[in-house]
Amino acid sequence: MTDSNRPDLGRVFNDVPELYDRVRPGYPHELFADVVTVTGMNERSSVLEVGCGTGQATRSLAALGCPVTAIEPGTAMAALARRRLAVFRNVEVESSTFEEWDDRGRRFDVLVAASSWHWVDPSTGWQRAHDLLLPGSWIALLGHVVVRRPGEPEVYCETADIHERFCPGTPDWGHPPLEKDVRTTDRGWGPVDDPGGLFSPPTLRWYPTVQWFTGDGFADHLRSLSLYRRLDPDIREPLLDAVAERIRTRMDDRASRRYLSVLRTGQRTE
Repeated sequence: MTDSNRPDLGRVFNDVPELYDRVRPGYPHELFADVVTVTGMNERSSVLEVGCGTGQATRSLAALGCPVTAIEPGTAMAALARRRLAVFRNVEVESSTFEEWDDRGRRFDVLVAASSWHWVDPSTGWQRAHDLLLPGSWIALLGHVVVRRPGEPEVYCETADIHERFCPGTPDWGHPPLEKDVRTTDRGWGPVDDPGGLFSPPTLRWYPTVQWFTGDGFADHLRSLSLYRRLDPDIREPLLDAVAERIRTRMDDRASRRYLSVLRTGQRTE
């Protein structure tokens, strides 16, 4: 991904906010309990959330009682987040990219990014995060890694020929890694660039979870993913209709998407 197209890619979900909110996986309660334990958060801690989307993680942060400032570049996503979070008086959603956001001199105890930090330009994002955090504060990066277990029916294997038919030669289709391999090989800050000493080496915690879908439900889930959103609709829709039909006919209309949710936490260095 180049810096020139990173902001546009970060807005690919903006035309399907309701779908995104309905089909994307949330995060387990244990993960947020660990965020509190690791960072020492309490009701007085100020939290900055980068890329809040429709507010899935924001709801769990808001339930902790601390003040949360959430940034979201997609205007439709931010509007839905405001509606979803209207019951919380301790949350403010602001429409902006992280790079262009006007902080108005505010500083924070914890910065959280849930499945969004990879959209931030690393050449400026890590330094900006460091600058926005108070001494001794923390960054917490949340995410999901799609995994598989040996012997389980795997939807990508069952639909590989369909993907090749509609998008021949696309290298991003394929088997998810095995769960045990992710646990042993996914180190450090994971798929994002290293902060270059601005934060302590991260502590990792893993949380296994699974979503179950019908064929139509799985197709809707794929419609919410950036890889599919970037496809021309004349390719994407026949592809996903064929995927849904394959799940109905070969997998008894039941497909899983297995994850390892991951929490990476590091402390701001001085």
